Amino acid sequence: MLIGVCGGICAGKASVVDYLKYEHGFRSVSLATGSVAPIQDQLASRLKLAGSLHEPVYDNLTFATVEALLDFVTTRWRDRWIINGIWSESVLEALLRRPFFLLISVDAPVSVRWARCQTTGGAAPALEEFVLQNDEQLYNANNGLAHLIDRAQVRLLNSSDSLPRLYQALSALSLTDQARMRPSWDQYFMRLASLAAQRSNCMKRRVGCVLVREKRVISTGYNGTPRNIKNCNEGGCPRCNGGQGAGVGLASCLCIHAEENALLEAGRERIREGTILYCDT
Repeated sequence: MLIGVCGGICAGKASVVDYLKYEHGFRSVSLATGSVAPIQDQLASRLKLAGSLHEPVYDNLTFATVEALLDFVTTRWRDRWIINGIWSESVLEALLRRPFFLLISVDAPVSVRWARCQTTGGAAPALEEFVLQNDEQLYNANNGLAHLIDRAQVRLLNSSDSLPRLYQALSALSLTDQARMRPSWDQYFMRLASLAAQRSNCMKRRVGCVLVREKRVISTGYNGTPRNIKNCNEGGCPRCNGGQGAGVGLASCLCIHAEENALLEAGRERIREGTILYCDT
């Protein structure tokens, strides 16, 4: 398992890394080309929440390229690895292609993060300077992190300066659960149902459905007007386009339920005992 940690200045990334190292036995890996962080985050990379519960451990393994790092981790994917700081979209793309990678973003209100900077000693920036550095780190046109953070599979709001509270929140996330790496069959089919719903143009609501037998998809369906009738969003269903409330005018609704469409698509010959219907409503 390889976990990547990203986030804003003084968000608490180092504290998250500490927790995973000491509580779950993770070891650090890094990229030599990524060790030079954007200037606005060099201070933040050395900051932790006040009162760290552990002494630092220098166990970092550094690799020249992301390919070398992934080659190393791939043969040891059952072990636990962590990389703190991902600055490049190409690096993130390479990491996300591997089934053992999980990206976590850590964030906190700007005022909280600035207050953390003030308690670390040294020449901490004024609030206005901190806000400018934060904006540069997140929204710089060339290497801003906002678009990388948006792709995180897990998002942690770290608004407390209490390490025990942070560790409690991390424990509740069950980050080492292998189900985070790969959805269960039920989760997988429910996601397919939700994807099918995106095809719906019903003006009232989107609904998707998947029929499954022996873990194989038989058919999919979404709600909308019958075939050869004008689409609902084009005025095909007078009830849905009339703005009537729930339970009113149902007799005039022309839209077919997602479940009906999936059953019609499958046909009698493919629906047998043990068939499961997944629907996202």
